[in-house]
Amino acid sequence: MQCKIIAIVNQKGGVGKTTSAVNLAAALAQMGHKTLLIDMDPQGNATTGSGIDKSKIDGSIYEFLLGELPFYEVVKPTCIENLDILPATLDLAAASVDFAELDNRERILKDMLGFIDKYKYMIIDTPPSLGLLPINCLVAADSVIIPMQCEFYALEGLAQLEHTIKLIKKSLNPNLDLLGILLTMVDSRARLFRDVMQNIRATYGKKVFKSEIPRAVRLAEAPSFGEPIMKFDPKHKAARAYMEFAKEVVKRC
Repeated sequence: MQCKIIAIVNQKGGVGKTTSAVNLAAALAQMGHKTLLIDMDPQGNATTGSGIDKSKIDGSIYEFLLGELPFYEVVKPTCIENLDILPATLDLAAASVDFAELDNRERILKDMLGFIDKYKYMIIDTPPSLGLLPINCLVAADSVIIPMQCEFYALEGLAQLEHTIKLIKKSLNPNLDLLGILLTMVDSRARLFRDVMQNIRATYGKKVFKSEIPRAVRLAEAPSFGEPIMKFDPKHKAARAYMEFAKEVVKRC
């Protein structure tokens, strides 16, 4: 089985990055694809949002990357059939220090994932920053999805992120590809949203997914119950939007 590794990336926080990682992974799993969600953010929000109690796990992705625990002792099933997760805790924040002296410090995640062959898709939730952890994510990935909110400053951040991806592609991962840009927290009633959306679609064309994720209270509530939106409220418009988005991802892959 050939696995597709997709990093969900944005250096700016609060754009729906983790929400999109969790719900894309859940949607792919519901479509019947064996999927692994990889939480590479020390905040561990994807872990919590998938129903895993961080205080009750014996090991996390941190111990896995250090080689202290094998994959099967760290990976956890979620409430969604076909979806597993490599959970993260605050311990992961120390990884940048631990990896700094290693020769393969940018390739640690890639090397460790190379031994895992039971998944069709691996979705990586990345930290909203620049540093060794997000670089590991980009080196390990085949492709990148950029979730972005429709606001003026997002356009500036998108240009910076594109530059970072080009640098990684040039020096560390020549196969890295931009799979697409996902518009999140969309409120089509607001003129600013409509103007920014038109600008993004005019600039990036087919790189922008047709699917748009609406701003929704239910979508924001779901993580507090430890469930993706398609489990928490499967008939909600946001659940339908993420399912259509997952179908687009499969088609592009």
